[in-house]
Amino acid sequence: MNGISRDNNNISEVQIRDMALAFQGSRVLLTAYELGIFTALGEMERSGEEVAKIIKTESRATDRLLNALCALGLVKKKNGRFSNTPLALRFLVKGKPDYMAGLMHYAHLWDAWSSLTQAVRKGRSVTTRPTNERGDKWLKSFIAAMHERAVRHAHAVVGMIDLSHVSQILDVGGGSGAYTMAFVQAKKGIRATVFDLPNVIPLTQKYISEAGISDKVETVIGDYNIDSFGRDFDLIFLSAIIHSNSPEQNQVLMDKIYYALNPGGQLVIQDFIMDEDRTTPPFGALFALNMLVGTEAGDTYTEREIRVWMQETGLSNIYRKDTEIGTTLIIGEKS
Repeated sequence: MNGISRDNNNISEVQIRDMALAFQGSRVLLTAYELGIFTALGEMERSGEEVAKIIKTESRATDRLLNALCALGLVKKKNGRFSNTPLALRFLVKGKPDYMAGLMHYAHLWDAWSSLTQAVRKGRSVTTRPTNERGDKWLKSFIAAMHERAVRHAHAVVGMIDLSHVSQILDVGGGSGAYTMAFVQAKKGIRATVFDLPNVIPLTQKYISEAGISDKVETVIGDYNIDSFGRDFDLIFLSAIIHSNSPEQNQVLMDKIYYALNPGGQLVIQDFIMDEDRTTPPFGALFALNMLVGTEAGDTYTEREIRVWMQETGLSNIYRKDTEIGTTLIIGEKS
């Protein structure tokens, strides 16, 4: 079979076709997740008709979706009855300890990514709305997805940061507070503030309360692009924030952070940092498109771009640390 070559790697026509059709498996999984098929099966064996009655869908179509899930290896079929595989039972059944609540956010991303062609033509998102206007369903699934990822890695990331002279921390756009939790648990005496939007903070408070650290954490409502942060912080943490902003917004944000830091205080940025050619790391190249379809002016940025913003605002002693989860910390100090 004839193939094409790119960077000395042979990519066959079959691989191109598979790449083009990869959306089918994704859509099957996301639709089953949205409809609650895995939860409806639970630990039981059920017919397609029984599942359809539980999730209130059409019987024949539900049977065909279940057959496709069997083809993907997520569901088993025996004597005309369906059951979850161990993998689906562990991760896709609501109420299980390892339930992947964040997958609903991926279902919402599907809608945004469907507009990529129009976004590239126009150079901006054609679907995005301000976070406060996207509704509770979208917001809860987004925060759940961010928490699911962050809570697994927060302690390791925080362990890479020098907290020896830190007692007051500000977590800007802190969402669920997963990193705030790790900070206050990393060192006795640390107090933290989570700063986020008015419809996010109630969710933050719920996560913080469940973690049993409400006495160590303050929550403040505000918009980081508009409101000030106050003063007297030893460390300000920006995790997965700068990629939602334009370069101009990030420069203004750095200026506000500099004002809020104590002398000797640190700004810690965590994000997906691009190499100078912007093609690597691959995840970051794709994530830049995620920002194109999902935000007004977001992007992924290079280390050099971030250093310029930090230097322009007066931060110094800037250095980089790469994490084990594919993100990078860029850390600067207020002299």
